[in-house]
Amino acid sequence: MQSIAIKDLLKGHHLLQEVIINGWVRTFRSNRFIALNDGSTLSTIQCVVDFEKFDADLLKKIQTGAALRISGTLVESQGRGQSVEIQVNDIFVHGSADPETYPIQPKKHSLEFLREKAHLRVRTNTFAAVMRVRSALSFAIHQYFRDHGFYYFHAPIITGSDAEGAGEMFRVTTLDDKKPPLNDAGEVDYSEDFFGKETNLTVSGQLEAEAYAMGLGKVYTFGPTFRAENSNTSRHLAEFWMIEPEMAFYDLDANMDLAEDFIKFVIAYVLEHCQEDLQFLEKRLLDEEKTKPQAERSAMALMEKLRFVVDHTFKRVTYTEAIDILRASTPNKKKKFQYPIDEWGADLQSEHERYLVEKHFKCPVILFDYPAKIKAFYMRLNDDGKTVRAMDILFPGIGEIVGGSQREERLEVLQQKIAALGIDEKELWWYLDLRRFGTAEHSGFGLGFERLVLFATGMGNIRDVIPFPRTPQNAEF
Repeated sequence: MQSIAIKDLLKGHHLLQEVIINGWVRTFRSNRFIALNDGSTLSTIQCVVDFEKFDADLLKKIQTGAALRISGTLVESQGRGQSVEIQVNDIFVHGSADPETYPIQPKKHSLEFLREKAHLRVRTNTFAAVMRVRSALSFAIHQYFRDHGFYYFHAPIITGSDAEGAGEMFRVTTLDDKKPPLNDAGEVDYSEDFFGKETNLTVSGQLEAEAYAMGLGKVYTFGPTFRAENSNTSRHLAEFWMIEPEMAFYDLDANMDLAEDFIKFVIAYVLEHCQEDLQFLEKRLLDEEKTKPQAERSAMALMEKLRFVVDHTFKRVTYTEAIDILRASTPNKKKKFQYPIDEWGADLQSEHERYLVEKHFKCPVILFDYPAKIKAFYMRLNDDGKTVRAMDILFPGIGEIVGGSQREERLEVLQQKIAALGIDEKELWWYLDLRRFGTAEHSGFGLGFERLVLFATGMGNIRDVIPFPRTPQNAEF
């Protein structure tokens, strides 16, 4: 007989039938009541043991954290809090848990403590809920793009180019770290390295995705990316996942249409399919909010915030219009912004983005036509010569969540921008070839997956929405 998932048993379809389940013990009370969870649902199922039928040595092995196989009859529960329970006929202990050393006890643990036990924290309700939502979002992303004619493209992880121009990249090398070969200038000679040149872990698959969009029409990447930024904030990871669609023959307006439709779809998907986990996470967030000062509390509950995105049409505003609004705003005039807005060209901060969404427009916002000097080289220059066809989507509580642009398809303009930044054309010869052969308008955007999971779950630290976070001084697992 095959084991049955607890989430299916709780529906009651197997009532009065002999069933088998596998799972981990959450609690074992009075040598009689086992609360078992198998990860398929937030809920546990109560397994009622007649201790007189079982050997005392066996019962001693049933501790919090132990893995069990239980067979028994599914019956209507006589107790409160559950509709069905299992009358246990047989117990097999897969593994034991030492009650003296098992760290995930049935009590409240701090998130900081659980980060130190990242290999076990998924056995708690909070992290199990977060990871189920993360899984659902992943599925929804692939489903959306498949349904809209996109091809899944695997971008290289090792690259010789810095797509973002940030320079904060992890080097990939096989050279001797103690005595690397040197050239005549006394610098490390990467021509003797494995790839014959300096290479790094990628920060983005965008440039390569552009190449494939110019042959397949519409592609998307969804994979790991890396940034060696020495930052220990609650919003930064050294290893994270990116969703990056690229579309041939799309201008900025079509790009914004797609981005809005896409993000509404994936959020609507988890609202429909993750109700139990979202309700639990919302209650957790409300309890957490009660401990904060009134001024720091969120204006919206978790699911209200998600529906806020799904139910509203995103307001489209130029950067210039946004600067005028922010400059004239009460927080700016009263110097309440940490970063005051004085002049056009300022790089907007999260506090400005949230003001536009939560206070001024009261809906998600797409800002577009940013100053060229604060955006990447590959973005299409507007006719005014000072702005580019860039767009950012702004959400409540988080600020920017999506960044994208219409790409610069004109060879001469791109060459001028590369030269102005001091980038060697030889490093991007293949990227420039895309503008030499069959060039066409094209666009794309990037969405940091962990930032999306953070928004969808209401968690406050990005380290808590990825299974094993990689941050400065932390690669323990």
